[in-house]
Amino acid sequence: MMKKLLININFFLYLLLLINPLMIAAEENKNTLSMEELAIKIMPEFAYHPNDVKKEHPPLLIGYQGTMRNQSEQPQIGQIEIPLPIDAKNFRIGYVADYSSDLSKVYEIEYILDLEKRTISWKTSKEIKPNDVYKFVIEFYTDNIMVENDKKSLPYQFKSFTDIGLFNVSFIEPIKAEKVALDPAPEEKNTHGDEKGVHSYFYQGIKAGEEKSFTLTYERIETTPTVEMMEKQEQQPLDTIENKKSPAILSVAAVSGIGLIAAGAFVFLMRRKRPQS
Repeated sequence: MMKKLLININFFLYLLLLINPLMIAAEENKNTLSMEELAIKIMPEFAYHPNDVKKEHPPLLIGYQGTMRNQSEQPQIGQIEIPLPIDAKNFRIGYVADYSSDLSKVYEIEYILDLEKRTISWKTSKEIKPNDVYKFVIEFYTDNIMVENDKKSLPYQFKSFTDIGLFNVSFIEPIKAEKVALDPAPEEKNTHGDEKGVHSYFYQGIKAGEEKSFTLTYERIETTPTVEMMEKQEQQPLDTIENKKSPAILSVAAVSGIGLIAAGAFVFLMRRKRPQS
C-alpha cells in the first residue's frame, strides 16, 4: 500500500515538473502586449455597408482604433483576438487593418470570426519590436438604431475585455440631425473646437470587466446617409458645405482616429462609385 502511494506521489510530482514550465511561460507572456489606448467611434447613419442591398433601416458604423505595446524583451508576432458584438442586429464586418506606428503604411488583413466565442482574430502583419507599438482598426456595421417615426435612439454599452491605459468613445452626429442628446452628458471641454457634432468621453485606467453605458437620441427626417450627402457636395468648398457643425469629413484633422476610420470609409465608397480607368 505504501509502495503504491509513493508511486502515485512520484507520478504526480513528475506531472508537476512537466506542467510547471508551461504555466510559468504563460504567466510571463500574459502581459506581453498591453492595450495602451482604445478609441471607439460611433457613427449613426454615416454609411451603409458596401454589400448592403436593402436599405430600409438606418445604418450604424462603429470603428475601433487600438494601440498595443510590446512590453516584453523579445520581438512578437502572432494572433490578436478581440471580442465584438457579433450577436448585434445584422452585424457585418466592414474593414480590418493594422498599420505602422507612424501611420505611413496600412495593411488590410485577413481575419477569422468566431461566432461561438464572439471574437475576431488575425495574425499581425509585422513583427512588433520590444517597447514598440502595434496599431489596428476594426470597422463593423449593425442595425441597432431604434426608430420611432423621425425619432432615433441608440443605447450603447461597452464592457472592457482587458486593462486599457487610455479609453475614449466618440459619437458622430449625422448631417441634419436635430435635438441631439446624450446620457450621460459629456463634459463641455470634450468637444473638438467648432465641431459640435462630435461628442466624446475620455477615461484613464479602465480595468478588464469595467462597463460604460451611453444612450444617444436625436431626430432626423433625412434618410440619406452622411457619406452620400457629402458625395453630392464634394465639388463645393469645405467652408460652404451645409451644416458645418456636422463632423463627417470636416473633422478629419480635428478628431483623433476619424481620419483612418470615417475618411477611409468615405474614400472607399467614392472609389466604388467612380468608373475604373
